[in-house]
Parts: sequence; structure tokens; C-alpha cells
Amino acid sequence: MNDTLQVALIAAAAAGGVGVMGLLALWLLRHRSLWVSLAAVALIAVLALVAGIVATAEAMFLSTHDFRVVLVVCLVAGLVSLGVALVLGHRVVVGSRALREATRAFGTGEQFAAPADPPTAELAALSKELARTSARLTASRQRERALEASRRELVAWVSHDLRTPLAGLRAMAESLEDDMADDPARYHKQIRVEVDRLSAMVDDLFELSRIHAGALRLSLARVSLADLVSDTVAGADALAQSRGVHLNGQASGRVMVRADGREISRVLSNLVINAIRHTPSDGAVEIKASAGLDGAVLAVSDGCGGIATTDIDRVFDIGWRGSNARTPGPGEGAGLGLAIARGIVEAHAGRITVGNTPTGCRFEVVLPMSR
Repeated sequence: MNDTLQVALIAAAAAGGVGVMGLLALWLLRHRSLWVSLAAVALIAVLALVAGIVATAEAMFLSTHDFRVVLVVCLVAGLVSLGVALVLGHRVVVGSRALREATRAFGTGEQFAAPADPPTAELAALSKELARTSARLTASRQRERALEASRRELVAWVSHDLRTPLAGLRAMAESLEDDMADDPARYHKQIRVEVDRLSAMVDDLFELSRIHAGALRLSLARVSLADLVSDTVAGADALAQSRGVHLNGQASGRVMVRADGREISRVLSNLVINAIRHTPSDGAVEIKASAGLDGAVLAVSDGCGGIATTDIDRVFDIGWRGSNARTPGPGEGAGLGLAIARGIVEAHAGRITVGNTPTGCRFEVVLPMSR
């Protein structure tokens, strides 16, 4: 057999034997700390190297002096290597402990603070991932708090909105029952108005609950924005005339979207009715449909005089009516229309925004175009 091959086999056998025993030791130490495992790995590596060199030296029939020299060199080099490995391993252990403490603080609800200068690329990657996870959880907590505040506000608004018409209905019913109504026909008419108002409020609450629960089912089809605009103008024209508001609608070309026509029609109707109610007599409300850079655009402009900068971020909040009044005024809804509009638009992968204009404000809905 070739001498070189023989020496290689002897070294492999000696180092391999130490390696097998090292694997067994690591398995027995698998539940111990990282420091113990790193120390065991460093020791096994050094012992395997020394065992291979010593076994090879013996096989080469070196003199006693030469063998001692080789043995001393191996032991010294092995100890130095072991010391360096333990120092490096200690740095890894310190980094992992710092990461553990940061993770523990993160688990108690605090913001994750990544340790400075992680000792390895893996620990650095883990720190970055935990930082991203912490940021996502923080955003989720903020959304949860905002949602809870919105729910509490919804309960407050609805309780007040229901109390007023119910109290009126009770008073009118008692007057009719006791034959104390001077004009029963007027009372009957007013009862019908209040019942219709309550019915509309219940419908809005049901729609809003479906949106929040993710239960809104869309029947998507190709829809022409020009048709939506003309239908909305026809439906809201009577309200506009009764308030002395000029209502105009126009579409630039034949813009098509893939959407649920009924739901988008409800969005546009909510925006237009809201605009008419807040536009003074002899003012104008204009609807425009066009193709934009990001998709199809539906814009509703009114003459309300604008929205206060402190309130413009609350326009789509549940129950917001543009005032601090708890009880809606005549002809006002429960303050759910714009919140419903936003939910429907977002369900279509679109967006809805609002901004002030020189004469009022402009609501803009952007929807994906149909190809």
C-alpha cells in the first residue's frame, strides 16, 4: 500500500474515532447551555486533530525524542487553538444572551431593541427578523386599540341615535293611544319617517358589521363608471332639487372597472348624498369619472366650504358627522355612510381619499380598471 495512503487512513481512523465519541458526547449534552456545546465542539475538534497526528507519528516509527517533540507541539497548538475557540465561543454566547434578554423584554410587551454588533450573521439576521416582527406587532396593537376605540364610539353614537327616534315614537304612540293628538295624520306620517330612519340605520349597521367581519361578498363584473354616474345623478336629483343644489355628472370616455356594481353604486350614492347635505343652497355638487394613472377615478366635489384640518383625518371614522353633536340633525344619518364607503372600496382593492378645494372638499375613489 502506498505510504501516503496508509498515513492518511491511520489519521482518518484516529480522528474519526474521536469524532464519533464527540458526537455521542454532544448528544448527551444536547440539553445543556450553548456555552457547554461550543466548548465541547472546540475540544472535540482539537482532540481529533491531535489524535490523528499522534497516531500517524507512531505509525511512522519516529524516535522517542522526535515523537515527544511532535506530541508537545500538538498539545501546545491544541491548547492554543482550544483557547482561541473558547474565546470566540464566549463572544457568541454573550451575543446570544443579549438577544435572549431583548427577546424576553419583547415578550412582555415592550418594543424589541436589537443588541448592538451581533457576533454572527445568524444572530444578526435573527435580530432583524425579531425587530420586523416587533414593528408588525406594534402596528397590530395600535390597529387593535384604534378598532376598540372605534367600537366604543360606535356603541356611544348608536345608543344616542336610537334613543331620540325611539323616544319620539313612544311619545307619539302614547298621544295617539290617549286620543291627545291634535293632528293624527301628521303623527302617523312622522312615525313612518322615524321608522324609515331606524330601518336605514339598522341596514347601515348590518353592512358595517359584514365589512368588519370580512363577510362582504362581492359579485364582480365589468361595470361602466359612466353608467354608475348617470344612475347616481338620476337617483339623487330629487334630493338636490329640494335643497336647491345643482347636481352634475360627467364621465371622460368609457371607463370600465371590475367591481360589484351594487356596492360601488352604494359608495357613490353615499358620497353624493353626503355632499348634497353639506352644500348650501345654490351650491354645486359635481361627479366625475375618468381614467387615472393608478386606475379608474370617481371624484365627488361639493361646496361645503371645506373640512377643518384637525378633522380631515377623522372623516371616515365611524359616527363622525363633522360636528360634536351626539344627536343627528334633521335628515342626517348615523354617521356610518363614509365608513361603509371606505370598507367597500378597500374590499375592491381600491382606496378612497378626501381633500379640501377652494369651495369645499373632494372625495376621490380609485379602483382597479378592467382590461
